[in-house]
Amino acid sequence: MKRRNDLKKKVRILSLFLTALMVISLSACGSKDSSVEDSAQQNNTVESDQSTKEDTAEASTTGEASQTEDQTTESEPGSESGDILVVYFSRTGEQYTVGVIDKGNTAIVAEMIAEETGADLFEVLPDDDHYPMTYNELTDVAKQEQNDNARPAYAGEVPDLSRYSTIFIGAPVWWGDWPMIMYTFFENNADVISGKTLIPFSTHEGSGLSGFDKKLSSACPDATVSDGLAIRGNDCQNDQESCSMRSRESYLYSVHSASYTEQKVV
Repeated sequence: MKRRNDLKKKVRILSLFLTALMVISLSACGSKDSSVEDSAQQNNTVESDQSTKEDTAEASTTGEASQTEDQTTESEPGSESGDILVVYFSRTGEQYTVGVIDKGNTAIVAEMIAEETGADLFEVLPDDDHYPMTYNELTDVAKQEQNDNARPAYAGEVPDLSRYSTIFIGAPVWWGDWPMIMYTFFENNADVISGKTLIPFSTHEGSGLSGFDKKLSSACPDATVSDGLAIRGNDCQNDQESCSMRSRESYLYSVHSASYTEQKVV
């Protein structure tokens, strides 16, 4: 009887032990599941934060790229070439081979160069415009000025030439030379032109550049004079695409030549 009671007692203790063990195990599993769930939630939060940071960085990079692209667009030709000037003298009225024109041949070339390079323009205008509008009378006046070695005055205020490193200078060929009014410009501004790159261009009907480059070098000895550009007046009026292409080629060649000369001097 006593042994049976001891056995029952042991069974009850064992049952209580197993019950306690089960409770502990279930509690541990619940804690583990909760920990896993919390860990997963934390990982999701980290991934979400990382994704947000990546999106923010990508948006920032995209914004910076867009801003850089906008800045690049804003700095395209015309704005980066602010140190170039085109100075020119031109005439309208009756001209050889092209008849009566509303825009001078040299003015057309000057505007093409300015468009290609983003340069500023300055037109040399006579202070006393006594030049005839008919061709034969115009050539007579031009010849008389040359014989007199005249220095006709020009109107208006010349831009601040110190701002420019390269100056295109153009005019029609009059009796194998620059119009005398251009020598007025050269002599009045020789000191400021000193050290700059000068690129001569002419409009003509067969005389080419007529030594514009050499005569410009003599008038402005302290400047660097590049090879010039000569374009027929007839082409200016009737083949402007060709004129534009030649203006672009002349500019690129002259800039390259000037850069090469500077490297040799240094």
